Amino acid sequence: MDLASYILNDIKPVNINSKISNLMVLFNQLTLSHIPVKDEHGVFLGSFSETDVHCFEADSLLNEYKYALENFFVRDDTMWLDVLEAFAKNSTNMMPVLNNKSKYLGYYELKDVIGLFNETPFFFETGGVLVVEKGINDYSFSEISQIVESNNGKLLGAFVSKITTDIVQVTLKIDNTGLNNIIQTFRRYSYNIISGHEEDSYIESLKERSDYLNKYLNM
Repeated sequence: MDLASYILNDIKPVNINSKISNLMVLFNQLTLSHIPVKDEHGVFLGSFSETDVHCFEADSLLNEYKYALENFFVRDDTMWLDVLEAFAKNSTNMMPVLNNKSKYLGYYELKDVIGLFNETPFFFETGGVLVVEKGINDYSFSEISQIVESNNGKLLGAFVSKITTDIVQVTLKIDNTGLNNIIQTFRRYSYNIISGHEEDSYIESLKERSDYLNKYLNM
């Protein structure tokens, strides 16, 4: 997936010798959480966050607050999933892009990268979503794939959506709308079913039997 066409250049890095008030004006005009900064030679130094800037003295120079610069960025050849991770780790909606010589090329906007994610088969293909859970030392993606495919399902995507010291949860997108057989097989392999985007007939069957038993006992 090529991200190069999504690099934006409408906002240029602000010179480190500019006044804080100039940056404040920019933030008031934009919806970006951060704005990139360069030195007098045009070298990228990092980015200031809107939260920090509004705590600075308006008449001061950016240079006086270099300690507050956040030095996050990605390369122009960084994979899109790693770009998404960088957005999440740095709580930002803009991501500076540098080439392999550390020259500033522009920035990505979070909404554009998420838009690409939404175009993947995981989101737009018809199918069921299933969240399974197992001990962190007991699960494997090869086993998960085998369970799905042995029931004539095809994985459209899978990712670890939660992890602790003891357990891991994996979210699956499956192109088979009849998830019940897959769910039952996961149970036989000691996976807990956290949620499924289809009716789980096993649970429904248990509910029906319980209701029948209650009616029988109350006769």
